[in-house]
Amino acid sequence: MKPIAHYMEQTGVGTAQLAAASGLDARLVKAIVSGNYTPSPSERLRLAEALGVSVDEIGWGHAVPVEHLRGNGPQTGRQT
Repeated sequence: MKPIAHYMEQTGVGTAQLAAASGLDARLVKAIVSGNYTPSPSERLRLAEALGVSVDEIGWGHAVPVEHLRGNGPQTGRQT
């Protein structure tokens, strides 16, 4: 399994072209390609079909680390 950017590079498809071919919003496609958003199963299918590959061939992992924060935060006015 390789990231979606690999298949885009192989086919010479840019973010805007992939968005148009898949029918998804360009900002959403950009977030998916950069690893900032993990697509839903239907979004995965649309992107894979637009690239001409199987959904199982693409690695859909989230590339940006998720930080687990503790406490209520400054918005509540309480310190933790």
